[in-house]
Order: sequence, then C-alpha cells, then structure tokens
Amino acid sequence: QARLVEMESLRGAHQSLERQLQELEERHNAEAAGLQDTIGQLEDDLRNTKNEMARHLREYQDLLNVKMALDIEIAAYRKLLEGEETLFNMGSGGLPSLNSLPSPTYSFQPRSFSSST
Repeated sequence: QARLVEMESLRGAHQSLERQLQELEERHNAEAAGLQDTIGQLEDDLRNTKNEMARHLREYQDLLNVKMALDIEIAAYRKLLEGEETLFNMGSGGLPSLNSLPSPTYSFQPRSFSSST
C-alpha cells in the first residue's frame, strides 16, 4: 500500500512536470512566433528603406546631371560674354562713336534636360 501511495505521488509529480513542460513549450513557441513577426517587419522596413535610398540616389543623380549641364551652359555663356566684351573693348578704342551705342542685352532661354541614369 505504501508503494501504491508513492507511485500515485510520483504519477502526480510526473503529470505536473509534463504540464510545466507543455506550458514552457507553448510559451517558447509563442515567443518564437512573435520574434518571427518582428523579423518579418524588420525585413519589410529594410526593403522599404533600400528602395527609398535607391530613389533618393536616382533623384540625386538626376540633379547632378542637371547641375553639370547648367555648369557647362554657364561656362559657354561666360565665354561668349568675355568674347563680346573683348570685341567691344577693342572696337571702342578706335571708334569713339561706339560709346554712344546701347549696351548689348543677353537673354537666357532655359533648355530642358533629360537625365540618363
């Protein structure tokens, strides 16, 4: 009879340990599922951030192309103006009547640039 009581006690302890093990497994699985969700969200965020950075890079490259084209155009206009100024200075030394002529006017007509990336 003492053995039966001891056996029943051990069965109870065994069942209690089995329940604890099952609860721990359930908690572990729930925590693992939560971590997997977090990983999925972080991967989505990373993918979105990479796409946004790629978009910013394309925009930067487009702006850089426009800037370089404008720099070239400014240099060309500057060269034209310097040439006109040189011609005007050379001509005004020999012909005093040129001083009475109106100053030349320059107009800027913007061009559209297409970017190639």
